[in-house]
Amino acid sequence: MEDTSEDPTIFTARSLPSDPRFLATVTNAYLGTRVYHDTLHVSGVYNGARGDTHRAVLPSPLNVRLEASEGTGEQLTKTFVLDTNTGSFLHTVEGPSFRAAQCIYAHRTLPHVLAFSVSITRLTVGSWPITVLLWSDFSPHSPDLELHLGPDFQGARYLYGHTLTPEQPEGLQQEVHMLWTPVSPALTLGEGEEDRTWEFLTVVGGSQAEVQVCLAEALQLQARGALYSAHTQAWAQLWAACGLDVEGPMPLRQALRGALYYLLSALPQPGAPGALCHGLSPGGLSNGSREECYWGHVFWDQDLWMFPNILMFHPEAARTLLEYRIRTLSGALDNARNLGYQGAKFAWESAGSGLEVCPEDIYGTQEIHINGAVVLAFQLYYHTTQDLQLFREAGGWDVVRAVAEFWCSRVEWSPGEEKYHLRGVMPPDEYHAGVNNSVYTNILVQNSLRFAALLAQDLGRPVPNQWLVVADKIKVPFDPKRHFHPEFDGYQPGEEVKQADVVLLGYPVPFPVSPHVRRNNLEIYEAATCPQGPAMTWSMFAVGWMELKDPQRAWGLLERSFANITEPFKVWTENADGSGAVNFLTGMGGFLQAALFGFTGFRITRGGLTFDPMCPAEVSGVCVSGIFYQGNKLDFCFSRGSVAVEVTAQAGPGVPLLEAELWPSQARLPLPPGRQPPQTHP
Repeated sequence: MEDTSEDPTIFTARSLPSDPRFLATVTNAYLGTRVYHDTLHVSGVYNGARGDTHRAVLPSPLNVRLEASEGTGEQLTKTFVLDTNTGSFLHTVEGPSFRAAQCIYAHRTLPHVLAFSVSITRLTVGSWPITVLLWSDFSPHSPDLELHLGPDFQGARYLYGHTLTPEQPEGLQQEVHMLWTPVSPALTLGEGEEDRTWEFLTVVGGSQAEVQVCLAEALQLQARGALYSAHTQAWAQLWAACGLDVEGPMPLRQALRGALYYLLSALPQPGAPGALCHGLSPGGLSNGSREECYWGHVFWDQDLWMFPNILMFHPEAARTLLEYRIRTLSGALDNARNLGYQGAKFAWESAGSGLEVCPEDIYGTQEIHINGAVVLAFQLYYHTTQDLQLFREAGGWDVVRAVAEFWCSRVEWSPGEEKYHLRGVMPPDEYHAGVNNSVYTNILVQNSLRFAALLAQDLGRPVPNQWLVVADKIKVPFDPKRHFHPEFDGYQPGEEVKQADVVLLGYPVPFPVSPHVRRNNLEIYEAATCPQGPAMTWSMFAVGWMELKDPQRAWGLLERSFANITEPFKVWTENADGSGAVNFLTGMGGFLQAALFGFTGFRITRGGLTFDPMCPAEVSGVCVSGIFYQGNKLDFCFSRGSVAVEVTAQAGPGVPLLEAELWPSQARLPLPPGRQPPQTHP
């Protein structure tokens, strides 16, 4: 959007970060690693029993470094580039007479394939050979897998085995099979050759037959010279279908692009058949080995922090995340039974089975607010897609109903207050355990039960009376003197809070809060929130100030998120001091929501997609393309002077035509596909 010599989509450096955790990730929906890292992970493959379960480490043949051979006698320039347009990491070594480049990527349309290529190009007239070195530290061993070398297949080496310890005693050891192109220590551009490219493949699957088929697919593309172009074309299609940019500071534009890139990298390509999701963990698929990035477990981070962004751009992928929760419902039912309650209690930390795998019992027992986040994701999906099939036939209703049953069995009636209480919980603010009536949790209980009742009516099912009774009578802590919501019974302003908690009321949790109370909540908890807290926190404060139309305070809070973004590849850390999880998709998700739902004011409701745009300070315009709503694709652009909405595509003839209703006039503007209505001026 902005005329600038800098490109917000390409991140370039002359050297790599000193901390290898901040290296760019190479990830698709099935495989993940970091560049120049000896480990890769496979989606859904865990090793270790119960609380010890973690992503299984598979040795990475992709861990190869390009170096110029000694004795070139040339002054060489090195560059390292993450190109978000093509989903590629590029390392270039260039001198006066030659250029050598290594390109590393996780294939976008072949999710079982990782690849890298090395090319050498002669830049001056001459015919002498040019040699580059490839340094590889590959070892066919793993602390999590019993691995064996098998016979080569079509020129590829073969490694196979299984995990050592299943998550649950009755579980199976998971098989892993890998084929990869052997890497020679040196590559030479021969006499008389002007340029040449070598390609190296790594293919991973759950059986020997699967990896052989996937390798054959990759080799067919390679034979046509189309392996890399198929990957880049898929990324081009993805970016053509969705985007988020602003007229504003370059660091903001880069941060938004980087966050969206890393999140999209974790998802299947739109239209990919049979995509199966094993959940999104805070550090993504590139991280999660033992003792690292929450061991690859799935938290509320997926449902509350990442999901809304995915839903708006990629509803197919959003559905696969919900299907993960449906597949793990049996574990959630067991979790509730183990705690002595009815219904389902989703694990605070989930892996393959859905049973609780949090290493510390207190979180699994008390952070029951995850149930509300899971149902909120189903609710947003339902309102956005009207996909009744998921709820009628594919198990969505079973999840919503089971959570409602859990809440009704978990609350206790207080005769003195004539309210239902929820005792002994831990709110998102993990500095406080065993509290009563977490306001955030109780409002999610209310929201879950009311949505369950509405969904039951839409599906023609009976609504248990207790659902609405509990929803109407659960305690919602409020201080009428100071006009704010105490975080829990007995909370006093000034008590330190770990992260965003009460400020989540209003957004992302749908709950009516007056502007006066919203302001008080923001001011009281901003002063009390730990400055070193998790990355997503300040984004939610920024959303609150955007709701209150305070552009300066919104920008100031949003800027605080930049401390969690490391250079040069825009990898997020959980905490501002660089500690905690890296490639922190949770923080990126919160930051993207600040733009996608804060700048625009989008709110997904039963009645429609509302919007109330506002540019924070330092931002003069916003453009969001490829928004999905009930079968329609929309582009939404605004500045301080105007708003433009355009329906760019519809999924089919039965898709409803949209109208824009203006407030307070209640004038309606039709939104026919392919035509912009007259621009409106706020």
